Amino acid sequence: MKRFNVNVAIVLLALMAMGCSQNRPFISDAEYLTVVEQDLEAKTQALDQPQILAVLDDVKGLSLREHQALKFLYAYMPLGDMVDYSTDFYLQNIRQSFVTQNEMPWGQSVPEELFRHFVLPVRVNNENLDSSRMVFYRELKDRVVNLPMREAILEVNHWCHEKVTYQPSDARTSSPLASVRTAYGRCGEESTFTVAALRAVGIPARQVYTPRWAHTDDNHAWVEAWAEGEWHYIGACEPAPELSMGWFDAPAKRALLLHTRVFGRYNGPEDIMQQTNAFAEINITSNYAPTAKAVVTIVDKDGNPVADADVRFGIYNYAEFFPVLSAKSSTEGITSITAGKGSMSVWAAKDGMIGFDIISVGSAEEFVVALNFSTQNPFSQDFDIVPPAEARIERSIPQTKVEATNFRMAQNDSIRSAYIASFIANELAEKIAEDLNADKDLVVRYLKASRGNWSEIEMFLRQVEPERMDLALQLLGQVAAKDLRDTPADVLLDHLRNVEPQAGNIFLRYVLNPRVGYEMLTPYRSWFQSNLPEDLIRLAKENPANLVEWASGIKVRDDYNPQRIPMSPVGVMKLGVADARSKNFFFVAVCRSLGIPARLEEVTGQLQYFHDGTWHNVNFEQTAAKAPTALGYINLKYTPTQTLENPQYDTHFTLSRIVDGQLQRLNFRETEGYEGTVSWKSRFAKPVALDEGAYLLITGSRQENGNVLARVEMFRVKAGATTSVNLKMRIDEVSIKTIGTINTDLSYRPASGGKAVSLDETSKGSHFVLAIMGAGQEPSNHAIRDFIRHQVAFEQWGIPIVILFGDASQWDRFTRDGFKNLPSNTVFGIDDGSAIAKELVSRLGLSTVNDLPIVVFSNGGGEVTFASQGYRIGLGDQLLKNSNLVNHQRTVAPETGSKSY
Repeated sequence: MKRFNVNVAIVLLALMAMGCSQNRPFISDAEYLTVVEQDLEAKTQALDQPQILAVLDDVKGLSLREHQALKFLYAYMPLGDMVDYSTDFYLQNIRQSFVTQNEMPWGQSVPEELFRHFVLPVRVNNENLDSSRMVFYRELKDRVVNLPMREAILEVNHWCHEKVTYQPSDARTSSPLASVRTAYGRCGEESTFTVAALRAVGIPARQVYTPRWAHTDDNHAWVEAWAEGEWHYIGACEPAPELSMGWFDAPAKRALLLHTRVFGRYNGPEDIMQQTNAFAEINITSNYAPTAKAVVTIVDKDGNPVADADVRFGIYNYAEFFPVLSAKSSTEGITSITAGKGSMSVWAAKDGMIGFDIISVGSAEEFVVALNFSTQNPFSQDFDIVPPAEARIERSIPQTKVEATNFRMAQNDSIRSAYIASFIANELAEKIAEDLNADKDLVVRYLKASRGNWSEIEMFLRQVEPERMDLALQLLGQVAAKDLRDTPADVLLDHLRNVEPQAGNIFLRYVLNPRVGYEMLTPYRSWFQSNLPEDLIRLAKENPANLVEWASGIKVRDDYNPQRIPMSPVGVMKLGVADARSKNFFFVAVCRSLGIPARLEEVTGQLQYFHDGTWHNVNFEQTAAKAPTALGYINLKYTPTQTLENPQYDTHFTLSRIVDGQLQRLNFRETEGYEGTVSWKSRFAKPVALDEGAYLLITGSRQENGNVLARVEMFRVKAGATTSVNLKMRIDEVSIKTIGTINTDLSYRPASGGKAVSLDETSKGSHFVLAIMGAGQEPSNHAIRDFIRHQVAFEQWGIPIVILFGDASQWDRFTRDGFKNLPSNTVFGIDDGSAIAKELVSRLGLSTVNDLPIVVFSNGGGEVTFASQGYRIGLGDQLLKNSNLVNHQRTVAPETGSKSY
């Protein structure tokens, strides 16, 4: 008998399965399919875009599954995705997801609902969409196809670590492929990238966010992946030995709110906080931390329930009460939230009346917030903010697993390092500058900063006409750092070749610069110049006010872009519909395309154009431009204290304008990026001009345990007048206390080589900072950057800052080039066997040596007066505060031989 070829049989079975799968529906639930079709119909009518349905019905060669999947995506995708990407793009992603479902061993075991919401969707966050699904599948398929699903998740995360590592950046989320090209990203980009990679191999995945931590400033994002009936969490691009394990284990247990957004209309088992026209926001806090439900009744000053009040729940973070949930009170005045057990703010407003209070979730089930003040009645009040309690994480992982993971991570690092080594070298960058006869320093700077995108920047510069080379370099100097890393050459050329040079900074910043906010750069100048009516162009150049009424014709539908994902300016005009922010971006883009300076004012975000020597505010509702709001001044008075000489904006205080009962935080920034805040001395020591109106000043002092001593004060700014307001910081002026002791005779190996050195030898019997760090770990990176942020103060302080790593491989993995400008008194070393780390854990009652960073402040006698473990923003502030207290007590009561404080 002739033997049947087994490989042929497998291929035939796969083809048969694929054929069968194409005939079965994408949505088997008839009732749910009806809802999707109704939502799509309602959307096309609301947007007045009936052609969308016609296009979907006219696509040739679609199977039933493909047609239903396209309808599902179009029913819930945000506005920009409808117009900025083609139907072919989505169809390509749909077909790839179906191929993956057939080829991956777990494909058929993923329930239809999970596949629909957590595998098929292309979008994860607010990133620019790309073809990563196809690219990632080709790279990952052979690495995971023979693994169990749980092991496949771990393997995908190792692959992600090969490609991307943590680096803070601006708020725009790079696409997955751009993150690969750059080789780093902030946590939101790492998690977007990792979700895209998991979905590419058919594993349901979602991005988890804490919009703000409660115990420290900042936020975080990670990933949940589904395997064999359960959701598991992982640190994005941060491989761990097991699932549901990460450096954020302990912080997550102190979270007030953890959530994820699910594409489409979702009927899953989780707590659905809100269902929008694009996504369901689900509350998954209880998966990580103890929670409680808080029911809040909004009442008027007489105690009567207030219906339809705008209510915002907030978390204190970066000196503001960051809104994490917006809701309307019911007819009985009721709204609610389920959250971690700690302090949340409640801001409620209706008909000019405002209520504000702090509730302690978990301390009671019901709360009442009264609308008892208005913007005409200034007030002030102190609040004590208490985050959820700390929780110790006890985990027993076999050392063999830990060592195997560390070995794999070192391999991942070497692969990524080899790729980074392919970025342009100084010599080639200088040669390109010579070829172009261009400013060598600028060319080298921009080519190096563009990382994996350097060939696009080179291509751009090589196509620039010689007479425009200086202008080209000025253009590269105006765009954001991230733009250099992911903008194609043709986009930059569009903005260079379609602008008439003018003199002055206003031209550079508000005409030449293609960036308006945090949107992906697109080539819009030539399109607008070719497609706008000639009469409109002429009238706009005569007086830009003529553009306002014309642009008012763009319909605003925020409800169909609830993520506020920026649409391309060209897409706004083609669709004729936009969310309010994209419409503002569109107006600025049109103005700049016509040589008219326009902007979103940096502090307030007000839409403006420049004409006849002044900036004019734009209000589309009035379909006319008007002069800027009358200005008054605020004199923010502050008296320095022993522990806080110069309060920082966004760290110690913020200002918000109250508009229509809601807070609009003012964005005072000096530079872009991680250290882009201003201080009281740099900006507020002299009167500052503000628009006339009502404002809220929020101050807060973060304590070592995460508590905050907060204060809010509402005041008014009147036109032409100066309002004096005290910047009152509630400082806990406690005496320095010894919280434990350590043995300063313990030694470490200097990273630079040589014999072991004791802590006592390093400190010379004086105070020192000791930090045990983890290479490549986000909490450690934040801590090191905090030392950089306070470089001058630490250098003036003069005491050693000893940074130790657990072994030589950790030191080798530490990317020193990424942490320049550390204080000159920083010393690096290796803590062999984690001997010093174990000493700290044992003596100071800390958790484990793996919960990093561990940072202590000690005197020469080993008496520790400050200790921190794990993720915390503001370590530099806390250390300097302790230093100031030590110096103050020395002044008040000089030492008498004892080193106990």
